[in-house]
Amino acid sequence: MPNATKSDRLELRLTPDQKSEIEQAAALSGRSVTDFSVTVLVREAEQVIRFERELHLSKKSWDAFNEILDRPAKPVSGLADLLTRPTVFSD
Repeated sequence: MPNATKSDRLELRLTPDQKSEIEQAAALSGRSVTDFSVTVLVREAEQVIRFERELHLSKKSWDAFNEILDRPAKPVSGLADLLTRPTVFSD
Protein backbone atom coordinates (compact mmCIF):
# COMPACT_ATOMS: atom_id res chain seq x y z
CA MET A 1 0.00 0.00 0.00
CA PRO A 2 2.59 2.59 -0.98
CA ASN A 3 -0.03 5.19 -1.96
CA ALA A 4 -2.43 4.61 0.95
CA THR A 5 -3.47 7.70 2.89
CA LYS A 6 -1.69 7.82 6.22
CA SER A 7 -4.17 9.06 8.79
CA ASP A 8 -3.55 6.89 11.86
CA ARG A 9 -0.96 7.64 14.52
CA LEU A 10 1.06 5.48 16.87
CA GLU A 11 2.70 7.08 19.89
CA LEU A 12 5.57 5.46 21.76
CA ARG A 13 7.37 6.10 25.04
CA LEU A 14 11.14 5.66 24.72
CA THR A 15 14.17 6.11 26.87
CA PRO A 16 16.53 8.87 25.71
CA ASP A 17 19.02 6.19 24.63
CA GLN A 18 16.42 4.34 22.56
CA LYS A 19 15.34 7.56 20.85
CA SER A 20 18.94 8.54 20.12
CA GLU A 21 19.73 5.12 18.65
CA ILE A 22 16.65 5.19 16.40
CA GLU A 23 17.46 8.71 15.24
CA GLN A 24 21.05 7.69 14.50
CA ALA A 25 19.98 4.60 12.55
CA ALA A 26 17.44 6.63 10.56
CA ALA A 27 20.07 9.26 9.72
CA LEU A 28 22.60 6.60 8.70
CA SER A 29 20.03 5.01 6.39
CA GLY A 30 19.10 8.39 4.90
CA ARG A 31 15.51 8.25 6.04
CA SER A 32 13.30 10.19 8.39
CA VAL A 33 12.68 8.75 11.85
CA THR A 34 9.07 8.14 10.86
CA ASP A 35 9.95 6.31 7.64
CA PHE A 36 12.65 4.28 9.35
CA SER A 37 10.41 3.38 12.31
CA VAL A 38 7.40 2.44 10.21
CA THR A 39 9.51 0.26 7.91
CA VAL A 40 11.12 -1.60 10.81
CA LEU A 41 7.88 -1.99 12.78
CA VAL A 42 5.87 -3.24 9.80
CA ARG A 43 8.62 -5.70 8.80
CA GLU A 44 8.75 -7.10 12.34
CA ALA A 45 4.95 -7.26 12.58
CA GLU A 46 4.75 -9.19 9.30
CA GLN A 47 7.42 -11.61 10.50
CA VAL A 48 5.63 -12.26 13.82
CA ILE A 49 2.28 -12.78 12.07
CA ARG A 50 3.81 -15.09 9.45
CA PHE A 51 5.56 -17.17 12.14
CA GLU A 52 2.34 -17.55 14.14
CA ARG A 53 0.41 -18.70 11.06
CA GLU A 54 2.94 -21.35 10.05
CA LEU A 55 2.66 -24.95 11.13
CA HIS A 56 5.59 -25.99 13.32
CA LEU A 57 6.21 -29.70 13.84
CA SER A 58 9.11 -31.75 15.05
CA LYS A 59 10.53 -34.30 12.61
CA LYS A 60 8.81 -37.06 14.60
CA SER A 61 5.42 -35.30 14.40
CA TRP A 62 5.92 -34.50 10.69
CA ASP A 63 6.72 -38.16 9.95
CA ALA A 64 3.66 -39.32 11.92
CA PHE A 65 1.47 -36.83 10.04
CA ASN A 66 2.77 -38.05 6.67
CA GLU A 67 2.28 -41.67 7.68
CA ILE A 68 -1.39 -40.95 8.37
CA LEU A 69 -1.75 -39.18 5.01
CA ASP A 70 -0.20 -42.16 3.23
CA ARG A 71 -2.74 -44.60 4.65
CA PRO A 72 -5.46 -45.82 2.28
CA ALA A 73 -8.67 -43.84 2.47
CA LYS A 74 -11.52 -45.33 4.46
CA PRO A 75 -14.96 -45.46 2.88
CA VAL A 76 -17.45 -42.92 4.21
CA SER A 77 -20.99 -44.23 4.24
CA GLY A 78 -23.28 -42.18 2.05
CA LEU A 79 -20.50 -40.20 0.38
CA ALA A 80 -20.84 -41.93 -3.01
CA ASP A 81 -24.59 -41.31 -2.95
CA LEU A 82 -24.11 -37.69 -1.97
CA LEU A 83 -21.70 -37.10 -4.84
CA THR A 84 -24.21 -38.43 -7.38
CA ARG A 85 -27.00 -36.06 -6.30
CA PRO A 86 -27.61 -32.76 -8.09
CA THR A 87 -25.98 -29.81 -6.38
CA VAL A 88 -28.11 -27.57 -4.19
CA PHE A 89 -26.17 -24.54 -5.44
CA SER A 90 -27.40 -24.55 -9.03
CA ASP A 91 -30.56 -22.78 -10.17
